[in-house]
Amino acid sequence: MNIIYMGTPDFAVPTLETLINSEHTVSLVVTQPDKAKGRSKRLVPSPVKEVAIRENIPVYQPDKIREGGADYLSKFKPDIIVVAAFGQILSKDILDLPKYGCINVHASLLPAWRGAAPIQWSIINGDSETGITIMQMNEGLDTGDIILKEVYKMTGKETGGSLFDTLSGMGGEATLKALELIEKGQAERIPQAESTTSYASMLKKEMGELNFNKTGAEIERLVRALYPWPGTYTYLDDKILKVHEVKLTSDVEERFVNEAIAASEKKKIGEYVSTAGEYIWVKTSDGIIALSKVQIAGKKSMSSEEFLRGHRLEF
Repeated sequence: MNIIYMGTPDFAVPTLETLINSEHTVSLVVTQPDKAKGRSKRLVPSPVKEVAIRENIPVYQPDKIREGGADYLSKFKPDIIVVAAFGQILSKDILDLPKYGCINVHASLLPAWRGAAPIQWSIINGDSETGITIMQMNEGLDTGDIILKEVYKMTGKETGGSLFDTLSGMGGEATLKALELIEKGQAERIPQAESTTSYASMLKKEMGELNFNKTGAEIERLVRALYPWPGTYTYLDDKILKVHEVKLTSDVEERFVNEAIAASEKKKIGEYVSTAGEYIWVKTSDGIIALSKVQIAGKKSMSSEEFLRGHRLEF
């Protein structure tokens, strides 16, 4: 097939590379305009654009693809448009342009977690599985018919970063399977069940402030989900203490847990209670949790053991 590929961030790179190395032809890459970064405000291309340049594929970077984009894309006579985390909404004239329409590579098992941050929300929610959905696009937000799903069973140890890598790696092969079904006329288009939808809202930095009124399990999932970005944090001596990793009591030696539990009995929720086992223990709504990897302003990320060598906590 002759493919126009639309994508912008790192997530979209493996699928593009898979298509480039397949029997299909990627005739155009569409991505977001270069962004100014750093103090110098130097314009930096998207990860997808970098791949396109390396492979000598033409690149189109519209500010608003809905304004005149269809006319430009029509010059490439695409059989299909493949979209993965492009970052702009497509108009109906673009959706209807290719012979086989437009398909989207989405990082959840739709209709679960429509929206901007499905990877992180699946962890926050404690889902037992997630995966990749290839969807026939329509004018709604991730509401199109499902062509196929590839399931990933969660281990309960994933971070936002590690699950991002896993699912982005799955996207390419899932797309190839979908293209084969579409080309052979064998693709089933299954409407999404609106009764089971959930929405993955955009991540914001303020989401990362830890609320110890929640359970230890909820806090642990949030820390994993928001690592490495936007990250989670609490406060120590009026300074922000970034929290990169926590441990539940089930993951720590029983003698240290018992020591910390005893120390927490007269403490309030959210208070530091102990450094048993060289962890930083905090009281939660249902017990205690151990901060095991932290970072104070101006310092590098370090284990709680390393941190406690230079910081004495008063209880």
